[in-house]
Parts: sequence; structure tokens; C-alpha cells
Amino acid sequence: MQRVVMSMMAEWCKPAESVRGVLLDISGVLYDSGQGGGIPIAGSTEAVRRIKEADLKVRFCTNETQATRETFVAKLQNLGFDITFGEVFAPAPAACQILKERGLRPHLLVHDGLLPEFNHIDQSNPNCVVIGDAADNFSYKNLNEAFQVLIGLEKPVLLSLGRGRYYKETDGMKLDVGAYMKALEYACDIEAEVIGKPAKMFFLSALSDMSLEPDQVIMIGDDIVNDVGGAQQCGMKAVQVRTGKYRPCDEQHPTVKADGYVDNLAQAVKILLEHLH
Repeated sequence: MQRVVMSMMAEWCKPAESVRGVLLDISGVLYDSGQGGGIPIAGSTEAVRRIKEADLKVRFCTNETQATRETFVAKLQNLGFDITFGEVFAPAPAACQILKERGLRPHLLVHDGLLPEFNHIDQSNPNCVVIGDAADNFSYKNLNEAFQVLIGLEKPVLLSLGRGRYYKETDGMKLDVGAYMKALEYACDIEAEVIGKPAKMFFLSALSDMSLEPDQVIMIGDDIVNDVGGAQQCGMKAVQVRTGKYRPCDEQHPTVKADGYVDNLAQAVKILLEHLH
């Protein structure tokens, strides 16, 4: 019986010879954030090391918007992860590129820790709003200021650094940026442009950086919609871990079905490497 179950679980990494890279979500897959920087999920630091030792390309795709990439990567390195700045794809740098290309001047509703990412962006006389996981900055006053900017524009532009509903910290689930994005969408009768997962361009930029095609890469994440669904719409296979924000009802999601479910990242890597060899 166990052999049958393992075989079913492993369908996602066939044909193994085509797998050349892995995309990893971070929060809920590598670690749970929280007080003191958070804690690694059991086996995850070793799993990342094993991926790299197997000569698989790896990129970390995160919707983390509470810190700059430099700060975020340094924290993960301190937790024991083999991770470099260039391997991390996050929404804020992508947003800055869009702002420059389109001549947009943002009103920022983001976490204080993320503000340095926008230091070189003109923020005078805003003609758009950028919203991220602002945590305690999501006050009525701050949301209303963002609303006033948008409602005063002839063609309001709302850029959202993700659309997650919630995420997990060490002390429980937390509301994510998507809840506040929806409030501004409703109030202004507009649709936000999502940067980060599950946006197709976000995944494709990581694939391009790896010089790999979608059918050569497996996505591993804890979010059934943004990680799994987002990767699948780009042509990747995607596996959901039963850590982080995972809930059992995810396996009966009405529109998204993962290619496989695993208990954690360590188990996913073990299965993948067994098939590669």
C-alpha cells in the first residue's frame, strides 16, 4: 500500500529526466515568519542544500513585501539557508521597474521595512498607488489616504504586490495584502494590477533567469492558488506542501488541483531526487 501511495505522489516528477530546475516559495515552505525572525520548517535547510548538490537550478519566488531583498536574504542566511540575493524574485523590484517604464509616481501603502526599495522612485504628486503587506500600517487613516489618491485620478492605477488572502506566522494566520487590495478595488470600482504571484510574468521572469522552459521546472509552494495555480497556468507542474498556510480543504479546491501533495519540502526533494537517480 505504501508503495502505491508513493507512486501516486511521485507522478508530478515524471518524466524525471526533463526536470532541470525548481522554483520554491519561501514563507510557509522554508520557514514560518514571526517574532525573532521566524523559524525554519523541519528539514528545509537540508532540502535546499540537496537541491543544489544535485545540480538543479533553483530560484526562490516570494511575495514577501515586509523587507528589502537584502534584509530578507540576510535573515534566511542567518537561519541556515544556502540562498543568495540573485536567486530571489520578489514583487518590489519588479514593481519599481514597471513604475520607471510607465512614468508612474506611487503613493506607497507598504511596510516600513520595504520603503528603501523605492528610494530611487519619484513619489511626488502621485499618479498611482502601490500596496503591499503593510501589516500595522493598514490603518483606516492610511487606507483612506490611498483611497483618496485613487479616487482623485482620472484613470486610477492600483499596483498590488501580490493578492494573498492570508499567510502563517509562528503565532497563527495573518491577513495578507489581498484583503486590503480588494477593499480599494471595491471602493474605487477598479481592478488592481497584481505584481508577484500568481501573475504569469512573475513566474516567467524566474524561468527566463534560469534559461529553462516551464516543463523543465517544478514549483513547490504552500498556497494552492498563488503558488500552485499560478505556476500551472505557465505550464509548470506544481506541488503543494502541507506546511505554512496549507489547509486540508486545499486538496478539494474547486478550481485548482496540485500535481502532488507532500508533507513538507524535505519530502518533496527526497521524492524528486530518487526519481532523478
